Amino acid sequence: MIIQFNQVEDAQKAQKVAIAAKKIAFVHQDRVAYPQISQISEIPNYDAKKVKKVYEKHPTYVKSSRLFHPEDTIIRTPHSKIGGNNFTLMAGPDSIESAAHVLKMAQAVHEIGGTVLRGGSFKPRTSPYTFQGLGEEGLKFHREAADKVGMDMVTEIMDSRDVDLVSKYTDIFQVGARNMQNFSLLKALSTQNKPILLKRGMAATIDDLLNAAEYLAAGGNDQIILVERGIRTFDNKYTRNTFDVGAIPVLKQLTHYPIIGDPSHAAGFSELVTPIALAACAAGVQGLIIEIHDHPKQAFVDGRQALTPDQLKILNDKAQAIHQLLS
Repeated sequence: MIIQFNQVEDAQKAQKVAIAAKKIAFVHQDRVAYPQISQISEIPNYDAKKVKKVYEKHPTYVKSSRLFHPEDTIIRTPHSKIGGNNFTLMAGPDSIESAAHVLKMAQAVHEIGGTVLRGGSFKPRTSPYTFQGLGEEGLKFHREAADKVGMDMVTEIMDSRDVDLVSKYTDIFQVGARNMQNFSLLKALSTQNKPILLKRGMAATIDDLLNAAEYLAAGGNDQIILVERGIRTFDNKYTRNTFDVGAIPVLKQLTHYPIIGDPSHAAGFSELVTPIALAACAAGVQGLIIEIHDHPKQAFVDGRQALTPDQLKILNDKAQAIHQLLS
């Protein structure tokens, strides 16, 4: 249940009373969410005179819902503002290959206008015999490159046991599609005071994604960035996944968190990345996360879907134009 109070002070007091009564309650401005209460009679010291509106029907992802948090969440990192009317370009190699290479890619992305350097040091691969990433050495290379050019760093975390290690280096944790419902990992990340970039799972519904986000929010971390990266459908012959363009406006209606598009993993082929990215922009994403490589055929991982820096510049110019048109 969500209660909207007449005064912010009344909402804050109501939350304190509920917590004292050992009830779960979250407050945002003039609203209090009681995720385990379904009847007004269960709310401690309920005073109807102080209440403006009662929302008895709400989604299970209560903290992630616009009913609880109507305005957009804007996430601030050292070099980026993510969400709201901002458009954020995140780009970089799929995997960190060397210190020299990630620095070269960082310089290219920064020159184009990107503020977040992506790259993986722990790689969830389909086969256990393929390249799995450089581990902590890759994290160091990634951090050094981001710092040298003045960018934020985002990298994937696969295991809750690695939270402290990855946290030493990254500005933004990435939870990949395969780990979207790794609830132990989500609970561990919910205690971190750093943003979480949460990718939609390959077979996940929109509600699945938002309920996964709720695990982070319920634990205290509201710095959540949602990523549409394509879902698995009956046809994966021509694209790696099916990019769910319709999910973007739906998510913007349902939640206040920033929505980012990942056309690289949806497309699987570099020539399809730009048109999918532009479709995402037209649907209203608040940023893109793109894989690049200066020599895609030589990439350690997923070179077939990587853009060159020159191609990224062309894409970003078009994406920015669409964003400005819609703003």
